[in-house]
Amino acid sequence: VPSFGIAKAGEQPRVFFAGLPMGHEFTSLILALLQTSGYAPKVSDEVLANIKSLNIQSDFDVFVSLSCHNCPDVVQALNLIAIYNPGTTATMIDGAFFQDEVEERKIMAVPMVFQDNNHIGQGRMTLEEIIAKLDSNAAAKDAEKLNAKQAFDVLVIGGGPAGNTAAIYAARKGIRTGIVAERMGGQVMDTMDIENFTSVQKTQGPKFAAEMEAHVREYDVDIMNLQRVSAIKGADETSSGLVEVTLENGAKLASKTVVLSTGARWREMNVPGEQEYKTRGVAYCPHCDGPLFKGKRVAVIGGGNSGVEAAIDLAGLVEHVTLIEFDTKLRADQVLQDKLNSLANTSVIKNALSTEVLGDGSQVTGLKYKDRATDEEHVVELAGIFVQIGLLPNTDFLKGSKVELSNRGEIVINERNETSMKGVFAAGDCTTVPYKQIIIATGEGAKASLSAFDYMIRSGQ
Repeated sequence: VPSFGIAKAGEQPRVFFAGLPMGHEFTSLILALLQTSGYAPKVSDEVLANIKSLNIQSDFDVFVSLSCHNCPDVVQALNLIAIYNPGTTATMIDGAFFQDEVEERKIMAVPMVFQDNNHIGQGRMTLEEIIAKLDSNAAAKDAEKLNAKQAFDVLVIGGGPAGNTAAIYAARKGIRTGIVAERMGGQVMDTMDIENFTSVQKTQGPKFAAEMEAHVREYDVDIMNLQRVSAIKGADETSSGLVEVTLENGAKLASKTVVLSTGARWREMNVPGEQEYKTRGVAYCPHCDGPLFKGKRVAVIGGGNSGVEAAIDLAGLVEHVTLIEFDTKLRADQVLQDKLNSLANTSVIKNALSTEVLGDGSQVTGLKYKDRATDEEHVVELAGIFVQIGLLPNTDFLKGSKVELSNRGEIVINERNETSMKGVFAAGDCTTVPYKQIIIATGEGAKASLSAFDYMIRSGQ
């Protein structure tokens, strides 16, 4: 198996590739070559200064699969740290070539990062997130900077399609605009192919997200990335008469209006064993983690389009796929069902309630389910479970606030995207608007932003 390091002539290599960096990782190789030779990375001077100031002596390993669209961001971030901080090294390891290491470290999800052989994270992570993990004072530094910010005219919460669109529309009005995001791009970052956004015949989620962020940065928008909101108070609850947003690091931001566009996350099964075996057999991204189950038996939970598409994709990699659906029939498009039925190594179990994830203490060994017609319990022996059962709105921080939520946890809005809290608007997958689609979220983001601007004019702000 080819393994090699990259360094300037006369220097010791600090960036390594174990395996062939092809597929999604080819860009990681090209960037490593350019940056090692002195090509300036597209990051801010502040980020580079933070990398250089890290007082660490560490070796980082990141396990990937070449079909994983989340992995390159992590590989490229760690490579950049290794290039600019002489106390570190970074090694990309293709799990398909190093099965012994994968088995030894119980890796069943990628990307997975180790610092000096200690697991420190998995899944998509930005460069800033990784730096924050390595810098114990990062949260306090961020809070100090954020607390010093002046009040905004429009403050957008959420960095997905709705939030980015709302920020662009507000900034184009020439008003003070900010956007707070846990990660720019939102759930789009976890989407592989996008083929239903008018005028864009086909693209991929990470590329679409990067283009959205670049569009936002064309305007005077204060982007506060890697921040989570913990609470919100209406203008009638604060002494300033402004809406107050509290972040998890303790910082407080004030704004005349707020647009909530926090999106949604994968819905979980909420059965015993699911949390225990996350990243150890329980997965939510078939594109990322599917190659780790090559030649094994897996299950897909959910019979909608996402579930059936996942089963079809996995069938080309694994020994067998069992699709389990709660309803008495699949809800996926017929063309997808026909494709699934044509595959010899797939089976479908309908009218079944998943009740428990089984494991041996280190990884998944099976799934227990109940036949809803007979109440009989059954066990499917397998190594992986891919959960594809829909979305939950990211609105937990609003519980107990004056923002009305539906019984599904969605933010209740009217036709102008107004919430029950004065001066607070909402858009996208976190709201009661039906049909959670990227193109609908962008339109709703525009509406919410225009409504916020109209509100300021009519209220004399």
